[in-house]
Amino acid sequence: MSEPQAFFAIDQGAATTSAALVGRVSGHWRLLGALALPAGIPLEAILDRVLERVLAADGAIGREIGAADLGVAAGWPRLVARSSAPPRAAVLAATEATRERLVRAANAAGWRTSSGSAERDGPLELLRLALDPGVRTVLAGTLDPPAGAERSRLAILTALLTAIEERRPEVTLVLSGGLATTAVPPATEPEDGAAGSTRCFAPGPGSGATIDDPLVGFLDRLRARPNDALGGIVRATATLAGIVGRRIEAVSIGFDAGVRVAAWPTPPTDTDEPAGTAWRAAVVPEAGLVPELLDEDAVGGVLAWSTVAMDRIRLRDRLAELRRSPWGDADGDGAALRLAAARAALVRLVEATPALDDLPPPDLIVATGGAFAVAPGPAVALALADTLRRPAACQLALDHARLLAPLGVVPEESQRQRLMEDLADDMLAPLGSVISPQGLRAGRSAGRLTIRAGAGLSELDLVPGALQLVDLPPGQVATAEFAFTEPVVLGTRGRRFSVEVGGGLGGLLIDLRDVPLRLPDRPEHRRELLVAWQDALWTGGIG
Repeated sequence: MSEPQAFFAIDQGAATTSAALVGRVSGHWRLLGALALPAGIPLEAILDRVLERVLAADGAIGREIGAADLGVAAGWPRLVARSSAPPRAAVLAATEATRERLVRAANAAGWRTSSGSAERDGPLELLRLALDPGVRTVLAGTLDPPAGAERSRLAILTALLTAIEERRPEVTLVLSGGLATTAVPPATEPEDGAAGSTRCFAPGPGSGATIDDPLVGFLDRLRARPNDALGGIVRATATLAGIVGRRIEAVSIGFDAGVRVAAWPTPPTDTDEPAGTAWRAAVVPEAGLVPELLDEDAVGGVLAWSTVAMDRIRLRDRLAELRRSPWGDADGDGAALRLAAARAALVRLVEATPALDDLPPPDLIVATGGAFAVAPGPAVALALADTLRRPAACQLALDHARLLAPLGVVPEESQRQRLMEDLADDMLAPLGSVISPQGLRAGRSAGRLTIRAGAGLSELDLVPGALQLVDLPPGQVATAEFAFTEPVVLGTRGRRFSVEVGGGLGGLLIDLRDVPLRLPDRPEHRRELLVAWQDALWTGGIG
């Protein structure tokens, strides 16, 4: 049988299922159609609907991809990426400093954590953490080698491990750093037929909080399940950076977690080797659309971005409703709440990944994930401009069919690269470009901007603190020439810059607001400002 000429790419999230039909047309893989619906709808029904719509739109495509030979949608080949709720781990350490490192590593690998240390907590408190019924993994560790303050507490950790194994034999114990070499084996072997605890030996905690840190990478592999969507996003982003030859940052906001990936092409080490890619990534459970724990910080974070007047008690109730029913109330005030929650999640994602901010700014930012499933493109562009703020110029794009995750589960890099080379233009909806200079002084004017697009030319004053929109449709390329009255930072420091930009659904955003963004403290003033920025981007807004 010849190789199939079409397949489904499926991203099964906790709240949303996205299904895309990819077919080989005129010798190239193309995105033929996609649909995202609530996760409660049966997958086969979604696939039937996607296939029905594609074949109804163009019967010639059906013949070219061999739809009749493949039969009903249930029998078509498919790539499936699945998201799952982050698992919980109890983190036990000898000292508070090591506990913080272990927690940071576990969180960056996508684990929810409860934690304690022998320096701060008694043995009973530490044992209680490990015996929590929701915990299936215990991460215990020290530096490698153990620091002086840790060596005196090794006996306590070793005794705790023995007690945990006796009471919770189904738990996986991860011994990190010096504890992996100093902890004694269990005092007694399990009886015949009894399952004993699994001990895993892991690297010591480093100072980093991204997957290239050895301990973070180990915990990421331990967490990941087959066809893991979060890992797929990381791999596909790295592949995409190599294909387009640009620095890419991908951000995903899902129901239970957020992912941030920075990837960039690397030159070959010698003339006989091909160019490669390097990347850093982190999975942040607290950066899901609505945190599982709605504490004051979480509620306040959403309130800061809300364009709807609402007190904290009512907002907490609305967020709890959004977590229970992510697809409910998706227009009007509900749409405004969803976008405020997405912005707050992006802020939590950025705050949890400071190591990625130390990298050079990206050329392209790609948004993906279920949080953007029903958001219009300009709204996504504004959310990215509001939260991922660097003094630079970059393009914005949306993985509108959520292809990154399923394409990332393709095991062979060469096969994944061939698919993505064909699909790169189809999978990324251009949202536009954003230019964000830093260091503008308050005043009536910061200088002049000249936009050269084709044979046309337009000019505008640069107003400090303003968000100015230039209509630049998808596919159009322009040159933005800046002449500032005072030196600013835009990649480098200077007064005159010439930047090539691409258009999109959100056009060209000239973002002259503060970097980082500072919002008014008074709620009514903050809401007025947010609405003004939103209305500047597209008529009518949503809130």
